[in-house]
Amino acid sequence: MAQNATIYKVELSVSDMDRHYYETHKLTVAKHPSETDERMMVRILAFALNAHERLEMTRGLSTDDEPDLWQKSLSGEIDLWVALGLPSEKVLRQSCSKAAKVIVYPYGGRVAEFWWDKVRNATTRFDNLAVVGFSEADTTALAGLARRAMKLQVNIQDGEVMVGVDDSVVYVTPETWKGAA
Repeated sequence: MAQNATIYKVELSVSDMDRHYYETHKLTVAKHPSETDERMMVRILAFALNAHERLEMTRGLSTDDEPDLWQKSLSGEIDLWVALGLPSEKVLRQSCSKAAKVIVYPYGGRVAEFWWDKVRNATTRFDNLAVVGFSEADTTALAGLARRAMKLQVNIQDGEVMVGVDDSVVYVTPETWKGAA
């Protein structure tokens, strides 16, 4: 018998001084049975970093032809495609052809660095691709904040990110490995 997703209720308050975006989002996050707390929290962080009124979580791990997050225009085109983890070169190519902008958030420490060394040269032709990595220490600390019901406060200033839940605070420093044009 297949396991069901675990539902997390998240009240995400984003104060992004870099983009002048200040909003609270009420999210229902379905955590796939194979998804770790670390991956789920990176997904929520990616949402905060790209927060917009039309940004939405997709079926993610449940489907191969959708990213983890996307933002569509009012006419249905994909403006932003956000993927987590270590996508193959083929998936990167397909993603870049489907969306105006693609952001990949690799995580996992040395494994992510090896992945980037492998695909870096193949990504130079994609002007609409950005790759932003997180350190293993940062994502492990984020995983420790996971609760079934969370009120997250995310403050972003000068590229630095502070994630707070109750009395716990985690500082995350995203590292741009490749910027989009």
